[in-house]
Amino acid sequence: MSKPLLPDPRLHAYRADLAANQLRGLVEAERFVKGEQRQVVAASLPLRREPRFDATLDTEALKGETVTLYAEGDGWAWVQIDRDRYVGYMPSDGLSPEIVASTHKIAALRSYVYSEPDSKSPTLDLLSLNALVSACVGEGRFLALDGGGYIVARHTLPVDERADDPVAIAEAFVGTPYLWGGRTSIGIDCSGLVQLAAEAVGLSAPRDADMQAAELGEAVDWREGAELSRGDLVFWDGHVGIMTSPARLLHANAHHMAVEIEPFADAKERIMQAGYEVIGVRRLPRIRQPLR
Repeated sequence: MSKPLLPDPRLHAYRADLAANQLRGLVEAERFVKGEQRQVVAASLPLRREPRFDATLDTEALKGETVTLYAEGDGWAWVQIDRDRYVGYMPSDGLSPEIVASTHKIAALRSYVYSEPDSKSPTLDLLSLNALVSACVGEGRFLALDGGGYIVARHTLPVDERADDPVAIAEAFVGTPYLWGGRTSIGIDCSGLVQLAAEAVGLSAPRDADMQAAELGEAVDWREGAELSRGDLVFWDGHVGIMTSPARLLHANAHHMAVEIEPFADAKERIMQAGYEVIGVRRLPRIRQPLR
């Protein structure tokens, strides 16, 4: 008799010595724990596959996001990101047990935190799109942040507001360096770009391309000759891009080592030469889209 399939370890917190309480009966572990909530206080935190700085970067959590902590030691926390359920190891010093409710999110590609409400003052941090902050009062063009620092008000949106066009969000990243596991405007990968663009318009998105190919939006006809639409997500095995028009593809990719827009036919041919065919196309729910 074959063994039952174990839950996806990317999305379920278990290892030989420890597992999340909710996995009792599904996995074997020496003990099960409830976990404790923590909040990211760094601009971003890497989530690595193992508790080492040279381990594979799987994703990143942004300032203000929360995680569930299951174990901690030697400067590393074993956590599950609450936003997309991804599991891995984060540096403990970037997490806080004090959970502060977020009032605003970064709506610009990136924005500095200043020491004073003055663009000439020294900067304290650099936050990327979708990072979360708590602002107490306005100071002219700036918002004063709880805990200190000021951010340009026009670079933010209230947390309950959203952008209109995921493609426009993704287009802002053109030229950003490619980084496996990256999820910021400093470095990003293909599925991280799709996830950020979807989240900016209020759509929850899983982290990896295979998860997005199974869950994000609705499947559409992608047979040869079928016309694609702006905003369609095109999937290969382990890769995803966003159509900016029926003929052009935007994607973070290791060929250009950057986020680029190129003719879809060129990208498809190049990727096919590397041994990969298109495996699916999915369409996001229509938000308000600009005329093109």
